[in-house]
Amino acid sequence: MNYPIKNSLIEKYNVPGPRYTSYPTVPYWEEASINTPIWKNSATVSFNESNVKEGISLYIHLPYCESLCTFCGCNKRITKNHRVEVPYIQSLLQEWDLYLQLFKEKPIIKEIHLGGGTPTFFKPENLKSLIDNLFKRAKRHPEWEFSFEGHPNNTSQIHLQTLYDIGFRRVSFGVQDYDIEIQKVIHRNQPFDQVAKVHHWAKEIGYTSIGHDLVFGLPKQTEDTITQTIEKTNLLKPDRIAFYSYAHVPWIKGNGQRGFDENDLPKDKEKRKLYEKGKTLLSEAGYVEIGMDHFALPSDSLFSATQHKTLHRNFMGYTHAKTQLMIGLGVSAISDSWYCFAQNHKTIEEYQTALSNNQLPIFRGHLLNEEDLVIRKHVLNIMCSLQTSWTTAELQFSDLPQTLEKLQELEQDGILTINQQQLQVKPEGIPFIRNICMAFDWRMLRNKPQTQLFSMTI
Repeated sequence: MNYPIKNSLIEKYNVPGPRYTSYPTVPYWEEASINTPIWKNSATVSFNESNVKEGISLYIHLPYCESLCTFCGCNKRITKNHRVEVPYIQSLLQEWDLYLQLFKEKPIIKEIHLGGGTPTFFKPENLKSLIDNLFKRAKRHPEWEFSFEGHPNNTSQIHLQTLYDIGFRRVSFGVQDYDIEIQKVIHRNQPFDQVAKVHHWAKEIGYTSIGHDLVFGLPKQTEDTITQTIEKTNLLKPDRIAFYSYAHVPWIKGNGQRGFDENDLPKDKEKRKLYEKGKTLLSEAGYVEIGMDHFALPSDSLFSATQHKTLHRNFMGYTHAKTQLMIGLGVSAISDSWYCFAQNHKTIEEYQTALSNNQLPIFRGHLLNEEDLVIRKHVLNIMCSLQTSWTTAELQFSDLPQTLEKLQELEQDGILTINQQQLQVKPEGIPFIRNICMAFDWRMLRNKPQTQLFSMTI
């Protein structure tokens, strides 16, 4: 069922806010709290606690793209020089070897995600070499999930078959929008026929979860263009759909997000109408809303994880394959031991220089304190289960009374309910999920930013 929201609430709550792929969010990390020895110790402790029980996850950042998409906020390097592939993979394996030196037993890898950039910039044989070498001193978890992001314009049938043969069963294709004029503006010429071709290849090969990434709020988008994009998407019936809000943050991402007239961006109420229209069409097509910005068919593992309350969220987004330890390999990749975050250097040169000196390429991070750990649980509960509670001592923190005061206004506006020390997000409150989490975000509330750090919440 679709729940339209009042324009007055959009105007009230459409403020800059984090997307909460972590807590604390990156701008509020205490970078002085961590150095490489602290991170190594935290990763080792987390590995010893969780490897045998649940395995570990790997996020591998492959930053290269042949052309610049002007909507993109990812860390990328634009080049047509494919000679960079092998040296970069060698760096990834060198970084992996430094982690293996910390662990006393073979890692059991439950989840691998190849992100970018454009993972399919790399030749299939180079991707196979990367994965094969990762497993020379690691085991595969019985319930593994390996996934990658595929650019429809350069994902070949050989890419799909090669990755399938080494264990990949999930692929997400970056579609964004099918309107020709919008594609020109965002520099992403990508015909529907091309997407359909790679989608059908993946289906025929045997991929069990095929996702499409769509974006609302792009320049020149209208309800008509969104309708056409969703209708074409429904012809292919992907298993899951990420329907993201375009995050316009050119002050962070530089000139890449200024490749169009900002007056062409749909504003506030108009932007929200695009989402509501898309959500209605997806619901009519049988998709179920999962957490924030995600939709899945009832046959997909994300839906199952929602039903069984096992949905998890990390720097890779939503996943059903939760692990305590996630190691990020590659330039700008973020690792998470649950107790600590660590991020790699953001430039390829700095990343490779650190590795050439036999050092983990970490340049910043955050060691979570006791309050961080408690609030992190609440944020994850809200983002993944649309509810949280504070009935036990381990879910309480010093500023909880002030948090409840802030939540009262959200309750009065019909966004959530609070009963018996429990918060439940209403269906019509899902668009405001980031605002709800912000009431718990005392890192941000105590240090309100003087400049805009985040995209708008709605």
